[in-house]
Amino acid sequence: MDVVFDNLDLFLEGMRTTVLLTLLGFAGAFVIGIVVAAFRTSPVPPLRAVGTFYVATVRNTPLAVLFVLFFFGLPDVGILYSRFTSAVIVLAAYTGAFVAETIRSGINAVATGQGEAARAIGLTFPQLMRIVVLPQAIRTVVAPLGSIFIALIKNSALAALISVADLAETAERLINETAQPLPIFLGAAVAYLLLTIPSGFAVGWIERKVAIKR
Repeated sequence: MDVVFDNLDLFLEGMRTTVLLTLLGFAGAFVIGIVVAAFRTSPVPPLRAVGTFYVATVRNTPLAVLFVLFFFGLPDVGILYSRFTSAVIVLAAYTGAFVAETIRSGINAVATGQGEAARAIGLTFPQLMRIVVLPQAIRTVVAPLGSIFIALIKNSALAALISVADLAETAERLINETAQPLPIFLGAAVAYLLLTIPSGFAVGWIERKVAIKR
């Protein structure tokens, strides 16, 4: 394992990039998820169609394909982003589809009587979602959202496909330089565990704090 300890600074830098990719990607995915979930439950048929199309298309497209299409395809039409920015956008767009379905399940768990009461006092659909439904829906699905967050940590490894210097790309580069794949892969696996296991504990703590008493 000497090769790991000799390059510990590179592993730490790769972990930092992975954390940034995950946090920024999840923040974007959360916003996208709320919007798409609202579309999916909207009383307006065209909005429901847009939400359904987005979820069905993105969830059934491999993440690696999205990375390649976004990073190598958009420059052909004059749209340019840095590698890191491209990775954040792709991770947010992909994960947003899963977040949307999770939040939609939370919306469906809110008692229909609350929506009827809100409409009876004159709340519009956006007000109903913002004031009544979404706060309860999100608290209901903290655990599934946490699972999506942890999956995003691991999915961020695909950013190495476009040479973003995250943990996976760092490990790949060190293997090419040292020809010692086993200890480097073990080191990378431990590094990912150091990110995912505490995240799991944090999600459990948040879930207990915001759980709706029934």
